[in-house]
Amino acid sequence: MTVKERFLEIYRAQIKRKGSEELMDWICESDFFSAPASSRFHLSREGGLCEHSLHVYQRLYDDLHDTVSGETIAICSLLHDLCKVHFYKPERRSRKTGRTLPNGKPEWEDYMGYAIDDQFPYGHGEKSVYIITQFMTLTHEEAMAIRWHMGGFDMGGNQTLSDAFGRYPLILHVHVADLLATYEDERE
Repeated sequence: MTVKERFLEIYRAQIKRKGSEELMDWICESDFFSAPASSRFHLSREGGLCEHSLHVYQRLYDDLHDTVSGETIAICSLLHDLCKVHFYKPERRSRKTGRTLPNGKPEWEDYMGYAIDDQFPYGHGEKSVYIITQFMTLTHEEAMAIRWHMGGFDMGGNQTLSDAFGRYPLILHVHVADLLATYEDERE
C-alpha cells in the first residue's frame, strides 16, 4: 500500500463529519501527496508531507486511542499541516560535496531542493485551521490542537500558549506526536 493509499484509507475510515468528502477532494486536487514536509529538514522530498502526517497519526493513535475518538485523532494528525499545501516550490540549489578539487577548492554539486513560496501568509497552525474550516467544523479542542501543534516554535506569545495548553490537553499530545515523528521517525 502506498503512503497516499494509507492516508486515504485512514481518512475515509475515521473522518465522517459533514464536509469531510469535500475536504478530501480538495486535498486530492492539491499538491498534498507530492509536497515535502519541509524545505530543508525533515522529509524534504516528494511525498514527505503525507508521510509526515501518517507518522504523526501513528504517534497520536498509539498515545490516545483509548481516550480520544478516532475521528479527532485522524483530524488532528492527518490535517495538522495542511498549511503546507501549495507552500513549497522546487528550486535548484548548490552544496559542498565534502571533497576537494585538485586546485584545493571545495567541490560543489547541484541538486533539487525546495523553497518556500507562501501564497497565503496566514501563519502555520492557524492557516491549517482556516483551510479545514472552509469545509467542515472542528471542535474547539481540535482547532486549538491544530493551531498550537508547533508549541513554543510558533508565534503567539507565551501566556496565550500557556493558557491554551492548560485548557486543552489534546494540544500537548499533538505537539509531542509531531515532535516525535519529526525527530525520531524521520531521521535520515
